Amino acid sequence: MKISGVPLGCNYMDLWKENMKEWDGTLSNRMKDDEHEEGFWNSFLEKKKQKGEDYINSYAYRIQEELLALLHTNDRVVEIGPGWGNYTFCTAEKVKHLTCVDSSQSVIRFLRDETKKHQLNNVSFIHAKWEEFNLKQRYDVVFGVNCYYRVSNIGEVLLKMNDAASRLAVAGMTSGPEKPHYLDLHRERGYSIKFRRRDYIHLQNILYQLGIMANCKIIEIPTTSTYSSYESLIKDNVSKILTKDYKEQEVEQALSPYVIEKEGRYEYSYTFHAALLYWKPINI
Repeated sequence: MKISGVPLGCNYMDLWKENMKEWDGTLSNRMKDDEHEEGFWNSFLEKKKQKGEDYINSYAYRIQEELLALLHTNDRVVEIGPGWGNYTFCTAEKVKHLTCVDSSQSVIRFLRDETKKHQLNNVSFIHAKWEEFNLKQRYDVVFGVNCYYRVSNIGEVLLKMNDAASRLAVAGMTSGPEKPHYLDLHRERGYSIKFRRRDYIHLQNILYQLGIMANCKIIEIPTTSTYSSYESLIKDNVSKILTKDYKEQEVEQALSPYVIEKEGRYEYSYTFHAALLYWKPINI
């Protein structure tokens, strides 16, 4: 695969593949086994349906705003890896036609049922991995958000997005930083933290190395986690600590500047981000 641009001192496609591994150097079952991944989605979506909860994540609405601003009403669009539909239904409501490509039969079945409930008749579904999908036509826009976690040949996937789009390609990821108390514990106490191993900046650099100068829209997403007890606050905010002999008192001290108690409940407010990388397709 041709590498373009100024040498960055690193092949980011190789780094992406290496960082698919867990912090202990192993690949999770979801990463390496299609049946395990299918089992995850089947169980996950069944639980969502049983709870009857709002399927759309609260953070997704801010990303929707920026994504929809890139789309035209007469666009024929492909969404890669739609999951439970954070961006599917809103996109279908705006564009001429939406095609969803996903490797999970459970996802396809779930979205087909939900689009019927939404009375969206302009959506079609293809059960396939994007990297293995036999592309027979080009689309106005090709996009995928948070759908690259199992992709090892990331360069080929991004090139296929480029080749499949006639007007615009969009690659999105939610991003960091981590919750601030984790950063404080790492910087001030020397704690080992399970920081994310892949982020949008890897995708940006991979696109650059492929010769694609992508625009980057950073979206701030303020959020508040609410806990019904102090114990649940602590339990939820030690999950990324890799240091085995960490001290709970030090964790409490690190959390203290960011947590507010209100009528017996605990609120932890912080800001994370999302990035939309978008570009006009080029000949490579």
